[in-house]
Amino acid sequence: MNKSTPSNIDRLLIDSGLFPGKKTSKKLLNNFNFSNEIILITGAAGSIGNELSKQLLRCSFKKLILIDIAESPLYDLIKDMEFEDTSKVHFSLLNITKKQSLRQLFETYKPTLVFHAAAYKHVPLLEDNPYEAIELNIFGTKLLADLSVEYGTKKFVFISTDKAVNPISVMGMSKRIAENYLNYLSIKSKTRFSITRFGNILGSNGSVLTLFKKQIESSMPLTVTNKSMSRYFISKSKACTLILRVATFHSKENNIFTFNMGESIKIIDLAERLVLLYSNIGKKIDIKMTELRPGEKLHEHIVSKHETLIPTDNKNILLVKSKNNFEPKQIDFTELANITPNIPHLEIKSILKKYV
Repeated sequence: MNKSTPSNIDRLLIDSGLFPGKKTSKKLLNNFNFSNEIILITGAAGSIGNELSKQLLRCSFKKLILIDIAESPLYDLIKDMEFEDTSKVHFSLLNITKKQSLRQLFETYKPTLVFHAAAYKHVPLLEDNPYEAIELNIFGTKLLADLSVEYGTKKFVFISTDKAVNPISVMGMSKRIAENYLNYLSIKSKTRFSITRFGNILGSNGSVLTLFKKQIESSMPLTVTNKSMSRYFISKSKACTLILRVATFHSKENNIFTFNMGESIKIIDLAERLVLLYSNIGKKIDIKMTELRPGEKLHEHIVSKHETLIPTDNKNILLVKSKNNFEPKQIDFTELANITPNIPHLEIKSILKKYV
């Protein structure tokens, strides 16, 4: 892989707040019309859910329901919106794997548009906790999708990941299985299901640039797992603006989208650029090479060899289309539902592989 373009690296560092003396790029503005929609966001206190919630406050909507299982981050979101008009916003502490609670929410509000951002996403952590990944990423998604169909939700937008492409990790496989189920529902129900895949979110919890920022502030060396490792990056603002744009699409035939993130960036190039920038202002930074963690790949991809990219009317949104035009098959969840926490992790991964 060629060395990453310096201008692309500097753009990422500016957007992440790591470029010394440079201000973060101006956020994209939008004003989508969702005036007839009762909108539900899961994982509303997370990186994507939080940004979606704040962008939607600048849009017109009928009702906005923000749910999350994490109490303190949800409280922080409430405080962030303290001086905004939240008269049409409802905050709820809710676990989407709990059928009774989620059904009650659908019965009460009958959401017409769902943004499903709730997920466990940290790859190495989920390698050691595969049961929890299955419960939330697969069965939480299934429950939410099934209730959306039952209660007549018009549009369901699923926040997926490039790790679902050719997945080798528990996290990637769990998201890909969820994708497969939504693809099946999209041709069997009146609810329109859309899937958005993209890479690392600048500023998100667990992002390598967030880690680098903490390491610089703590005068620690920058840790890089492999000199060849590369990743795709996108800002929270841009990703969420494009997610909202996808929600306005009306086509039901094709439902997987990815975003224009430019070329993948080598992590070592990011680290070396930071070393140079901070040395110019008198701060010495070292780089420490470690090793790949469980479940990690050297490179991520936005499509598999069985898929192709097709431009849309928006230059930043690309349609992911199967080359074979095969019809999604119904998934028998019996074996997955019988997985228990005491089953060995390698055995759980071998079961997941059957459904990817």
